[in-house]
Amino acid sequence: MEKQESQPSKKGLYASISGAILVAVCCFTPILVIALGAAGIGAFTPYLDYVLLPALLMLIVLAFVSYGKWKKACKSCV
Repeated sequence: MEKQESQPSKKGLYASISGAILVAVCCFTPILVIALGAAGIGAFTPYLDYVLLPALLMLIVLAFVSYGKWKKACKSCV
């Protein structure tokens, strides 16, 4: 019997892209500020940029790394 090769999973790629989109939405819209204010912890809003912008950069880099690993592992991809 011949071993059938399957394509590698794209879970890491999809997770990093969706995380980057979520962080971008929180950075560039007031959704997170409104949510923090509604939760009663609006005092943390001045510090959001210190967390969200590095997280956005890390997730974008992770997306490229995940895509590179997937492309390298996928022998039948065109």
